[in-house]
Order: sequence, then structure tokens, then C-alpha cells
Amino acid sequence: MTAPDAGMTPWQKYICDACGLIYDEALGDPDSGLAPGTRFADIPEDWVCPLCGVTKADFSPYQPPCLETLKAQARDSAGPRPAARQASGVVIVGAGRAGWTLAERLRAQDAALPITLVSDCAGDRYDKPLLSVALARGITPQQLVKESGCDAAQRLNIRLLAHTHALRIDAARQRLRTTRGNLAYRHLVLAHGAQTGLPSPLSAANCWRINHLSDYLKLRSALQAGPQRIAIVGAGLIGSELANDLALGGHQITLLDSQPEPLARWQDQGAGAQLLQAWQALPIRFIGGIELTAVQRIDGDNQPHYRLSSACGQQFDADQVIAATGLQTPSRLARSAALDWDYGIAVDPATMGSSQPGIYALGDCASVAGTVSRFIEPISRQASTLAAAICGCQPLRYESRPVVVRVKTSSCPLTLPGATL
Repeated sequence: MTAPDAGMTPWQKYICDACGLIYDEALGDPDSGLAPGTRFADIPEDWVCPLCGVTKADFSPYQPPCLETLKAQARDSAGPRPAARQASGVVIVGAGRAGWTLAERLRAQDAALPITLVSDCAGDRYDKPLLSVALARGITPQQLVKESGCDAAQRLNIRLLAHTHALRIDAARQRLRTTRGNLAYRHLVLAHGAQTGLPSPLSAANCWRINHLSDYLKLRSALQAGPQRIAIVGAGLIGSELANDLALGGHQITLLDSQPEPLARWQDQGAGAQLLQAWQALPIRFIGGIELTAVQRIDGDNQPHYRLSSACGQQFDADQVIAATGLQTPSRLARSAALDWDYGIAVDPATMGSSQPGIYALGDCASVAGTVSRFIEPISRQASTLAAAICGCQPLRYESRPVVVRVKTSSCPLTLPGATL
């Protein structure tokens, strides 16, 4: 990060009111042509949010709120005061963007509400979309973490149970069983996200899944030895972004997909053809119409590598294999509480409540009218709806809206229409 010259105004940050993205003047937005050090006031008016596509006018000055700030916001709120709470408070499962956003919304409504956040990792705060562009932008693993889980928990006065797995819900007794014992709850919120599905022959033993910071950091460590051959299975949004980023980082990429072009979801917009044209100067080989039948680990004198075989007889050798084959919502916790399921945990958009009283869901694991959001923008609005429901404030119904998808392939940045979420 570049420091401002002596006498200059310190670098400022601005937050997208729609999706929560932070624009840092020190970092800029290189994919949009904004060099590091670009002041927000100097950004063209037609610039849009790199994540959700709203305009510059939808950004506000940002400072990470401390507990005292949140208390003041709660005192100054013109809405109804929070209803009486139970001592067991709120338990949130998941310390991704959804979990932390909800924690801040709840704390803004009630400075004393007991909140426990259960995370199977350290709970550090980071922007997940940066994982697929960090290498080319020169973002180090240490720079990806915006705030440690411990610091965020202290700032918001919540209890963080890091490296703790949620195992089972006892809905009748309002208990969550974890690897660190049972937790009583008045309100239980499932914000555990989704995970990459692994169609055969891919498995956790023969490929990387880059959907969480911890997995990404392990991949970055494995790539430190120098340029490698990387096979990426799946040429959707994440697969295409990773292919672009890793190729710019000096690696040779083989991008495989069952569809004839990358970004097949947006074939009508010509997205795949534009990417393939932009990639001609990069070490990216795209092969479509591929059905994998085997992934074999080959142990030799040097570093072990993998051989991927297809139904049509083609073979591809790679030092690393990455699965970008779409996300699936884990169902174990939902099944343990007999929650209604519709591609995810079915919730009421008026409250984000599930079919079981006192249990809610938001983010990647929540399903509204049969649609599961895999994008950033809906999370902030879902968290506001949920916080209002839990704290007994004026109802704030979650409304589905069309989203704009920003494809962060720096060789050919694209803005594409998404689904209504």
C-alpha cells in the first residue's frame, strides 16, 4: 500500500451501500483503470462498483465502526426500540461476509445483545472476490486479511469460537452441538455458506477448492516453487477469473469445461468469445466439450503431478488441479433440525426465518422462493432484514432484485446481467 506524501490528506475508504465493498483510495481499482492512489473525488461518474455494478453515487465514506459508534447509532435510531431479549442471545454459524455483516447489524440495534459467532476457521475478515484476482494484483496473503477474527470480535464485543465445527442442531431444546460443547440459543442463524461440489472423478484428495481464505492460502503456498501447470475444471465465473489471474502470475493454464465456451451462462452476450479473444496472448488453453473420466496421481522422481483423462480419449498433465465446478449448500445442519429445503435452507423473505421457530439463514446457504444467492450484493439487505426480525424492530422485508455480475478478468473485464436475487 502506497503511503500519501507528507502534507497530503490521508487515504480514505468508501463503502458500497448496496453490497458492502470497500473502495480504498490507496489501492484503487486497477481492473477499472483506477491506479492506486486515485482519490474517490477523481473517479469518473460512470464508474461502477466492481462487485455489484451500482454507481459511484451509491458509495459513502467508511470507517470500521467501533462498539461505541454502534452504541451511538442505536441511541440515535428513530425506529422502535429493541424488544426484550433472552440471556442465551444469538448464535451465528459462519464467519464469512454474511456472519460478520449480521453481527454488525445486530450490534448496531442492541449494544448488549449476547452474540456468539462459531467459525471452523480463524474467522478473519476478508473480501472473498479478491481470491480470484490477488496474484496478478500483487496482493500478498497477509494483505488479504482486512481484520483478524479476534480483533473484529473485540471491536463488536462478541464471543468468537474459532476453529470450532457446528455438528448438530437440537431444535426442540434450542441447543447447537459443536466440537467445543453445546451452545444454548434464543436465535440461531446459519450463515455457513456453500462449498464447491465435486463431480466424479474429482475428490478432495486430488484437487483444490478455492472458496475460502484458508484453502486459497494453501494453494498460494504450493505455487511458491515457481511456474506450474495448472488444470482448472470449470470455466464459469470463478474458473475464468482464476485462469486469468494465475496465467498473469506466470503459470500455464488448461481450462476445461463441458460447455463449448467459457462463461456459457452468458453465451447470448458473447462473454465467452470476448474472453477467448483477450486470452490469446496469455498461457491459457481452453478446451470445451470435455467430460472427465479419471484423475490419476503420478509419483515420479520429481514433484508428483496429475493426469486428467476424458471420455473422448484426451489426456492433460498438471502439477495442480483446481475445481471450479459450482457451489452446493451443505445440508447436514439443516437436516438435523428438519428444516425445509429448496436448493438451500428455505426462508421467509419477511424475516429470513426458516421453517423452525428461532432458526434463520442468510447468504449462500439461504433459499428465497427456490433461489439461492451466490453473489455478494444480497447479503447486506438480508442481514438488515434478519437483524430487524431478531431485535424486534420495524419489519424490513427482503426484496429480490436483479443483480449485475462483474467478471474480474483483468485481460477483459465484463459487466453482465445476473439473476434476480
